[in-house]
Amino acid sequence: MIIVMKAGADSQDKEAVLKRIMELGYTPHVISGTTRDVIGAVGDERGKLVLQSLESLHGVESVVPILQPYKLASKEVKPTRDIVKISENVEIGGDKVIVMAGPCSVESEEQIIETAVAVKAAGAHILRGGAFKPRTSPYSFQGLEEEGLKLLAKAREITGLPVVTEVINIETADLVADYSDILQIGARNSQNFALLKKVGQLRKPVLLKRGMAMTIQELLMSAEYILAEGNQSVILCERGIRTFETATRNTLDLSAVPVLQSKTHLPVVVDPSHGTGNHHYVAPMSCAAVACGADGLIIEVHPDPEHATSDGPQSLKPSTFAKMMEQLKKIAEVSGRTV
Repeated sequence: MIIVMKAGADSQDKEAVLKRIMELGYTPHVISGTTRDVIGAVGDERGKLVLQSLESLHGVESVVPILQPYKLASKEVKPTRDIVKISENVEIGGDKVIVMAGPCSVESEEQIIETAVAVKAAGAHILRGGAFKPRTSPYSFQGLEEEGLKLLAKAREITGLPVVTEVINIETADLVADYSDILQIGARNSQNFALLKKVGQLRKPVLLKRGMAMTIQELLMSAEYILAEGNQSVILCERGIRTFETATRNTLDLSAVPVLQSKTHLPVVVDPSHGTGNHHYVAPMSCAAVACGADGLIIEVHPDPEHATSDGPQSLKPSTFAKMMEQLKKIAEVSGRTV
């Protein structure tokens, strides 16, 4: 249920509503608006009718049931779109298309710093790079782990770019949070509910990737786990789904962007690198993603993709990335946005 407060309701009115929600056994989540606040009451669906009694409290305008199974992620709770603040100068969800770029895996100090300097020069806003790598094969490179995190932090210090890197388990979540600006949940962990709860408690922005065979509703339910822990800074990522097609690594579902934007207030970004698995297709699909309204892109860039420890075939060289950024600026301008 959502409790809509009257315009002008004071803090005392709101505290009374919050107290009563908790007395009834529900968890309140306050969504602040420009003219009034909305409070989501989340808990056991079977007893939700008891919440209707809140309409009698001073300062309450109405109590409305949320029809979608994802309560806090739904536009029923918040019709306006979120803007997730990453750093002093970087926000995801506004008129600016935010580009995250960097290698799949951090391999060495020289590699990550060279890449960070190059992508910043080309106009990227956030540095991506994997320190902990969940791989399909146990024999593949698993990442430099904490040493990789330290190298990402050093690249951030040199370039000023915020860092997004993946969290793969609960045990290392706090460590990753100490070094990163955005916590990435990869496709393999998108329904690891214990991990989703953990990153919800860490209060860092979370980039949640769509699972390989996940429906849009399932993606939003995963986001709900993070939101329900009190973390409102969630960014959704379309990264392709597994279909019968073999010409590309995955099938990049760009229709998910407008669909998600019609259903949720959360920002939506696109990963064309994993979505296609081929560097030849990354620029066209990046342009298409911006054209269909994506709030950002996350792109793999490597100075020597032929010798990359992971995902070399889908990584752009810095020079190619720079050319693509010029294309993106033109596409964004048509829709009244910037890159």
